[in-house]
Amino acid sequence: GSTEETTTGVIRLKSLAAQGKLLFPVIAVNDADTKHLFDNRYGTGQSTIDGILRATNRLLAGSVFVVCGYGWCGRGVAMRARGMGARVIVTEVDPIRALEAVMDGFMVMPLVEAARLGDFFVTVTGDISVIREEHFAVMKDGAIVANSGHFNVEVDLEALEGMSTSKRRLRPFVDEYVLKDGRRIVVLGEGRLVNLVAAEGHPSAVMDMSFADQALAVEYLVREGGKLKPQVYRLPQELDIEVARIKLKSMGIEIDSLTPEQREYLSSWEMGT
Repeated sequence: GSTEETTTGVIRLKSLAAQGKLLFPVIAVNDADTKHLFDNRYGTGQSTIDGILRATNRLLAGSVFVVCGYGWCGRGVAMRARGMGARVIVTEVDPIRALEAVMDGFMVMPLVEAARLGDFFVTVTGDISVIREEHFAVMKDGAIVANSGHFNVEVDLEALEGMSTSKRRLRPFVDEYVLKDGRRIVVLGEGRLVNLVAAEGHPSAVMDMSFADQALAVEYLVREGGKLKPQVYRLPQELDIEVARIKLKSMGIEIDSLTPEQREYLSSWEMGT
């Protein structure tokens, strides 16, 4: 068997399984609560902002910061950008996530509208051609574009190059494209993951849970893998909870436990009905 820690990887593996082409069982570590709720949200959120600031040394406070995608990574980036004083716009294709973003207090609109307003753009979708020609065509002079969600395909750099008359490297990880009308668009890290290209990725204090999930998933596969079909499985909940418990203990934090009476109440249909 195998384990997979990335959202994109899990999507690919589930596609293989649906077509009957997956040859062995896989534990989707990314689906564990102690992975995506923390690594994706707090890790990506912080390291993305870190990469943008290291590359540009620009002030986020007061800027318009567009986050493309409101999955757990997008939530983290939006949260941290707002914490730095940016005015954050979220773009989405999923109506439920878009509604969550609205109720979390963010502006939500189509990307073609946000493109006219943004000073910074970050893609965190896992899809291709998120920012493309029609968006570049209306961006402000000096708009900064970065990706933190997938490979360099989230930003259509081929389209941008076709619209440009010149390209130059301003400083490490910072490329300026000059469009035919004289506007400049800046791309960070060649459209690759800006938190890895221009920074150091997630802090170990959040990655530790992801790696613990991986290790426990491998142990589980060694013990139970022979009984599993070639499908994608979630990490068993008891292991997920154990990682959270150990993490809290390492932070010196204690929490309450349910009393026997409370456990009975929560599991019964005869009480409180």
